[in-house]
Amino acid sequence: MTSNVLTIGGDLRVGRIGFGAMQLTGKQVWGEYPDRDGGIAVLRAAVDAGVTFLDTADVYGPHTNEVLIHDALHPYPDDLVIATKGGFVRGGFDYATLGAVGNPHYLRQSAHLSARRLGVDTIDLYYLHSGRATDAPFEDQVATLAALREEGLIRHIGLSNVTLEQFRAAQEIVEIAAVTAHFNAGARTGADLLRAAEERGVVFSPWHPVTLTEGPAPDTVMAEIEPIAARHGVTARQIALAWLLHRSPVMLPIPGTTSVVHLKDNLAAAEIELSGADVAAITGLATEA
Repeated sequence: MTSNVLTIGGDLRVGRIGFGAMQLTGKQVWGEYPDRDGGIAVLRAAVDAGVTFLDTADVYGPHTNEVLIHDALHPYPDDLVIATKGGFVRGGFDYATLGAVGNPHYLRQSAHLSARRLGVDTIDLYYLHSGRATDAPFEDQVATLAALREEGLIRHIGLSNVTLEQFRAAQEIVEIAAVTAHFNAGARTGADLLRAAEERGVVFSPWHPVTLTEGPAPDTVMAEIEPIAARHGVTARQIALAWLLHRSPVMLPIPGTTSVVHLKDNLAAAEIELSGADVAAITGLATEA
């Protein structure tokens, strides 16, 4: 039986399935979510249903997602952990305007402004959103977050969009509590980071956790998962989530949705008990080299 809780950074206990808020923005993650009242309702429903981990970023909107979370949920429940990220910028609606900035002054500003928008004195988990910035050495970017942690603005530090080498380099500078990477039933490009996270007891938050159309053989993935779902009387997406929880004790998926119905379906996946054979069959669907 899988545990339904895990601990971030040694002290933040959260449920095994969190909520990724990115979809509660405008089209292409630009601007305000068009149904603001609906977005607030989904966020409140998530917390009411027992979600204790929310994931956002300053570039979602930009900024509108953090503001929406504040307006929906502040003052926050004592057990709610909010993660946000900094280091990406958007210059407009087109994804081509997305860039990475590592300037230490910019990262400091980003963290302070995220805390201000969220209405908190200390950010529970703050991710460097990208290891791709070239305007400052990666080690200096991590050191900037380490300083903010020492100052009390950040409680724990995470990494997103980094290589295994960057993950290891960062750990030489400061304790890393969480890492995000691409990992699901059909596509597992973040497998090396998952192994490294397991070795160090670092939380691993997979991208696209319920996507079943990625990877080289989506038809094969569906052919394996759909009969398992049918036996349990649940959806294929729920089985994909349940498999992640069985796959690793450090796994913290954060599926996003704009639907309260889908939200409850996602959370119900934590109660699905897969057999060892089912887990092995799904694990064998993609390469984890």
